[in-house]
Amino acid sequence: MKIGLLVGRENTFPQAFIDRVNSKGVRGITAEMIRLGGTRLNDEIPYRLIVDRISHEIPYYRLYLKQAVAQGVIVINNPFWWSADDKYFGCLLAERVGVAVPKTVLLPNLEYDADIIDESLRNLTEIPWEDHIAYTGLPAVLKPAIGGGNKNIHMVDTLDELKAAYQTSGSLQMILQEKIEYEDYVRCWCLGRKYVFFSRYGHFLPREERYIQQSQGISAALQERVVGDVLKLCDGLGYDMNTVEMAIRDGIPYAIDFLNPACDMDRNSIREERFEWVVEHMATMCIEYALGEREPASTAWWDALVQLPERAVVAP
Repeated sequence: MKIGLLVGRENTFPQAFIDRVNSKGVRGITAEMIRLGGTRLNDEIPYRLIVDRISHEIPYYRLYLKQAVAQGVIVINNPFWWSADDKYFGCLLAERVGVAVPKTVLLPNLEYDADIIDESLRNLTEIPWEDHIAYTGLPAVLKPAIGGGNKNIHMVDTLDELKAAYQTSGSLQMILQEKIEYEDYVRCWCLGRKYVFFSRYGHFLPREERYIQQSQGISAALQERVVGDVLKLCDGLGYDMNTVEMAIRDGIPYAIDFLNPACDMDRNSIREERFEWVVEHMATMCIEYALGEREPASTAWWDALVQLPERAVVAP
């Protein structure tokens, strides 16, 4: 059984992961880089499991992975789950599973494609800004509901600042969130909805200095709650590879950034201790799934969809 890897520009993780899987010497299990040059409808995907680190940027890879799922290949992370996520839905899901999130407002877009005319927007009203900031409070955060990389994020202290920031949003789908003034901040890797690495995190430090010695200064009880919340989120999202950031205020962890299904695994930024943990536990998780020792996130809804009758024979 083969484990395939799809990657982008990252250099340190891919070969380390492949080497780790292969070095374990598990009978019948090998890992390799996937090579693609086009895919036919009836092509058989030759992998038991695929780790996806790049399809969010390459549409061809995303469509290939959907074909793989249709053939019963385990894909980490499942492209159907991943295609459906956004920060607003993530907050809805977090509340449903009992994880605290900032108060959040979904806003209408500022601009639309040229084909959208006034008649297409007849259900929209003027944005009641005062009502929204009464709900979220100030300061607040205006940011895109879709996308990452800390782009187009605005911290606003006044109503005028909020309106000015919104005027720069173009066609981006924005959300407005309560700003959590935190006493501590943590970032956790979660792999296989089972393995969690807990680390304090200095979000605004230089990239290579952001990870602070694991749990220093955070009580065991609070760590346990954070880990439990991380597992709830990843279970709900169906993500077997994710990082979750939480801001801790008055002893309550608030989920701030938890949709990172192609999370940073670069040795140079996460440093050696975390890199070793990620490589080892990614290899362990993938082997467990490939051997059928554990089940990936449920896709019962998709499994039912693809259990269609055999194709009918069409008369010439």
